[in-house]
Amino acid sequence: MRELVLRKIEKAREQGFNPVIVVSAMGRQGAPYATDTLLSVARSVYKGIAARELDQIMYCGEMISAVVMAGTLQAAGMTSVMLTGGQAGITTDDNFTDARILKCDPTRILSLLKQGKVPVVCGFQGMTDEGEFTTLGRGGSDTTASALGAALNAEMIEIYTDVDGIMTADPRIVENAKILDCISYGEVCQLAHQGAKVIHPRAVEIAMQKNIPLVVKSTFSDAPGTLITNIAQEDTSEAAVVDRVATGVTYLTNIAQFKVHLDDTMGSDSSFNVFRTMAESDISVDLINVHPGQIMFTITAEHVEQASTKLKQQGYHIEILENCAKVSVVGGGMREVPGVMANFIEALSRNKIAILQTVDSHTSISALVPQSDVGAAVKSLHEKFGLSN
Repeated sequence: MRELVLRKIEKAREQGFNPVIVVSAMGRQGAPYATDTLLSVARSVYKGIAARELDQIMYCGEMISAVVMAGTLQAAGMTSVMLTGGQAGITTDDNFTDARILKCDPTRILSLLKQGKVPVVCGFQGMTDEGEFTTLGRGGSDTTASALGAALNAEMIEIYTDVDGIMTADPRIVENAKILDCISYGEVCQLAHQGAKVIHPRAVEIAMQKNIPLVVKSTFSDAPGTLITNIAQEDTSEAAVVDRVATGVTYLTNIAQFKVHLDDTMGSDSSFNVFRTMAESDISVDLINVHPGQIMFTITAEHVEQASTKLKQQGYHIEILENCAKVSVVGGGMREVPGVMANFIEALSRNKIAILQTVDSHTSISALVPQSDVGAAVKSLHEKFGLSN
């Protein structure tokens, strides 16, 4: 794989660009330097090891990968310099294992570029003002690339992965899913928030603030990938790119539905107190419906026991439905288009898929369904909205 990356870097330099490389850790669980492997080593001593110490060991995965990549470039005759996130100018808060970037100072990278050197930066990491190592949480390398691209006023940010671009659906479920040529910042953020895992929404949001185009490409091919940009401002010749109603179908699994019953004895603040209880427990809620006498919402399966205990302690009567999934249709073109919800409901109903709850916005429609039906739901919605055409 490193040889494939090397060729892409060489090609970019031949075209007159000054690339800055951001790398992730090598391998997955079981590989010696994978982040999950390093975490397993730390937790084998004590499962409750502090987040600060976890960040110190997670830092190592990207450092190893960056050193190896810099060495690969040096072997090919390039002058390459490895930088940690902190050395690259990324300053974060001290929320260990899920830090937020506060600022990005590109001074050192710009100096290296002026000297004709190729910086190789550790993704997924930064440093506090006090010199503490931090990591950025899920999708952190994407976020690093966008933060550096924005700070450097880059012409483009390229995200290389193991697929040829962003697809209309998960190809493991929908065999005829297609690669999207172009998608808007807002649409891809919605897809990512609703379950698509190709790119992290924080990375997209950072690029969008500076209006820097993002491209998601495959490391293993020369396919053009998917361009993420502000489509409305682009001069595209394909009107369908702008006019399509739906862009993609995605899903989230391992979800539980909570029904919280309210009665007149609980007072006027009873609804507010339910959500305050969840917030104080650091439990994120989704698919919220508030009705007289009842609140419905969803949470991830891992928080069911904690949420149930907290609400019962507050005196609430609750019903819990586990083994659910959320399926969503996303598309910037569905705003003010009649019949979109009707088509959504029809696609699921005709396939005898129970709709447990729905929620919609200007750019997405979502339904809660039994997890056993998630594959059929994704396929039926993909077909109904013509995403295979």
